[in-house]
Amino acid sequence: MGLLQQNFGLKLLALALAIVGWAYFRFAANPILTTGQFDQQLSVPITAANLPLGYIAHYADRQAVVTVSTKRGEPAIKPEEIKAVLDLSNKGAGIYNVPVQLVAPDLAVQSLSPASVTLTIERVEQQIFPVAVHFVNAPPNDVVVNGAQLRPTAATVSGATSSLAQVAGVQVDIVLPSAPKSVDEMVRPVAVDARGSEIGGLSVSPDLVRVQLRVIHPAAK
Repeated sequence: MGLLQQNFGLKLLALALAIVGWAYFRFAANPILTTGQFDQQLSVPITAANLPLGYIAHYADRQAVVTVSTKRGEPAIKPEEIKAVLDLSNKGAGIYNVPVQLVAPDLAVQSLSPASVTLTIERVEQQIFPVAVHFVNAPPNDVVVNGAQLRPTAATVSGATSSLAQVAGVQVDIVLPSAPKSVDEMVRPVAVDARGSEIGGLSVSPDLVRVQLRVIHPAAK
């Protein structure tokens, strides 16, 4: 017992110094624990900016994954605080690889994916097409269509050059009644390809076309 009590103060001090030394090497080697920072991963939409008037951009990558370092104890960064932008200033029709630029608070960005986006820029053009009536069902044998009228008779189709090149015409779809009847409807015109399928990504003006026609018995002509 006496041996244990000898130099007890020095032994206690040595133990304390050993603990302090262990803690220093344990935590000083870990910068995250030392600085109180941690990584936060966010998914943000990729948007095109400064696209010249009269052009449209096509690109597949719509989301960017951003990893940032934030300090512990501070509020987490919200996705809406960061913007991933493609600057398309002074770019005409063509294919480009454009870097993704981050507009964000003063953050330490650890990684960004994708770092760049390959895209195609096309000119937006327009063309006028006559409007045709397309009957979605075959007329019954005992009735015929008489006096179909359209107002207006033509429509303007606007869109990217490649999409506009697929347009074979503009049509309004009408369901024929099975019995004699007068039809007076406002119908949405659609741009279609050679197979009669609607082509997406195009704007058709006007939005509605008035269709007037009569379904009658053949003897009533």
